Amino acid sequence: MDLKRTNYSSGAPLEEKVGYSRMVKFGLFVKIGGTTSVQPDGTVYGKDAYEQTKYVLEKQVKLLAQAGAKPTDVVSIKVYTTDMTQTGKICEAYSEIFHDIRPLNTVVGTPALNRPTQFVEIEMDAVIGCGDQ
Repeated sequence: MDLKRTNYSSGAPLEEKVGYSRMVKFGLFVKIGGTTSVQPDGTVYGKDAYEQTKYVLEKQVKLLAQAGAKPTDVVSIKVYTTDMTQTGKICEAYSEIFHDIRPLNTVVGTPALNRPTQFVEIEMDAVIGCGDQ
C-alpha cells in the first residue's frame, strides 16, 4: 500500500502560523484534526451546540471530499464540548448526517476551548472505500 502523505489546509490563519494541517491523508486513511466553528473571517458560527456541531460536521464532510472520501467512509468521530448538558443538541446534529453510517462516536467534556463562545471541537477519522460495501 502506498502511504504517501498529503496535508490539507482549511485556510485558518493559525495553521500556517503554528505549523499544522487541518487534515492529513496517508494511503487510504484520512484524519481531520480538531475543528471548531470558526469561519474564514475569524468569527465563530452558531449560537448553540447544535448549530456549531452541524457547521463543523458539514465543514469536515467538505474536507473529506477533497481527499476522495465520503461520509460513509468515516469510522470514528470524537467531540469535545464545554457543556455536557448540550449532548442532546450535539447528538441531534450528528445524527442528521451519521445516524445510518454509525461510526464510533465519543463525546468528551472539556473545561474550555480556544474562545469562550465555542461549544464544540470535533476530530474525525475515515478510511477511503470502507463505506462502499
